[in-house]
Amino acid sequence: MKVLKIYSLEKGWCDKDYILLHAVFQLLVDFVEKEKPDQLVDWYSDPAHKHAWREIRSLYRWWTQRRPARRSPLDEHGLKKPPMRWKKIPGSDNSQLMDYDKKKYAAYDTALKNHWRLEKKWDEEEQRNLHRLIEVRQFLWT
Repeated sequence: MKVLKIYSLEKGWCDKDYILLHAVFQLLVDFVEKEKPDQLVDWYSDPAHKHAWREIRSLYRWWTQRRPARRSPLDEHGLKKPPMRWKKIPGSDNSQLMDYDKKKYAAYDTALKNHWRLEKKWDEEEQRNLHRLIEVRQFLWT
């Protein structure tokens, strides 16, 4: 049985779209770090190999260096965050997150809006890079 250990995921629940992204890029990391394709493949033998190798290295650097370096405005040191308070939804077993005082936590509110803007940008970047990796998947062998 083959097992893929995904080192970029933290323990706990993850949605399947998130697992998919991390699994595919773990395969890329394993390919680059364990199979040593730079030593075993002539990446300059033709234009297709040259392009694929450029993409593989670019995607590897993005996943291992640039993506982990992303910082959310919510991680800003000293940012005063509102307490998370929940209220029961009448007639159900569920609870709902209560709104916070947006004037009292104005800096947090601004950071949250910026975070959601960045999150959208990051999601689009991840989707583009996932497509790029799929485009070169046939070159992931040694």
